[in-house]
Amino acid sequence: MLAPMQGLSNRELRSLFIDWVRPDVVFSEFIRVAGGKRRTLRPALLQDVAPHQGGVPLVAQLIGRQSELLAEAARALQDAGVRHINLNLGCPFGRTTSSAIGGELLRQPQQIPPLLDALRRVVTGSLSVKLRAGYDRPQQLFALLPLLEAAGVDFLILHPRTVIQHYRGSADHNITTEAVQRTSLPIIANGDITTAVQGRQLLSTSKAAGLMLGRGALADPLLFSRLRDQAPAVPTHEELKKILGQLLGELLPRYRKRYCGQAQVLAKLRSLLPYLQAASGERILDQMKSAKTLDAFETQLRCLEKS
Repeated sequence: MLAPMQGLSNRELRSLFIDWVRPDVVFSEFIRVAGGKRRTLRPALLQDVAPHQGGVPLVAQLIGRQSELLAEAARALQDAGVRHINLNLGCPFGRTTSSAIGGELLRQPQQIPPLLDALRRVVTGSLSVKLRAGYDRPQQLFALLPLLEAAGVDFLILHPRTVIQHYRGSADHNITTEAVQRTSLPIIANGDITTAVQGRQLLSTSKAAGLMLGRGALADPLLFSRLRDQAPAVPTHEELKKILGQLLGELLPRYRKRYCGQAQVLAKLRSLLPYLQAASGERILDQMKSAKTLDAFETQLRCLEKS
């Protein structure tokens, strides 16, 4: 599965991954569901979550804390063609000025069953949950498993860090292994999966039902193919540099078509660079990061492709 990555996994990025490596499932960025005057989902958002060509299932991820509004959003998404809904219980930045959402709800687990019950009543396709191992204690997960089973969710995506860890430290997949043993729900392993060898070993030892790839997939889009033995398990530096140049080069015209103005296109491209730089170490990416115009960015991209 291609992970939901806020600000990154937009329709164009998902479509490119489908064209290149065809993930089994792709996730939308989270859709914030809140009160206020504007309760209907915007046309641009519904366009972003329209089913992709090629038949790869799309899961729309919701984040919020009001049962009736989550159910209303799920109905609207299903009317627009979305068949699969996910509730975000893992975002480590999930607090608004007045309420807890995302991972913050793990501090108030009694609020979770009404949300899932409301969604389960209206969702006709799969209903899943993406969550952290706990708010500040990784063992909290095991108290949550019966609650999630009783709510009738179809599968879980587990990122085995706590909410307060954010992305510090390492994902503890010993927790993933124990969770698989403790529940009948299929569990998708997520977090720090960056190589094919690591991914295969995790599937073998944890008996997880599958893998969700996020930052590792941005750093190496062919990680999906490597896990399927359709590409070399370990990329060379030159191969990785070529892939990253191709990723940016193919996203550029897609973003030009989708987004309004050079500044927005440039911002979207630059938001990917920290993940690509971690993989390649190319100094040219530093120069792309500091590019002030799209023309300057394209000049550096051509340098990367030729180097």
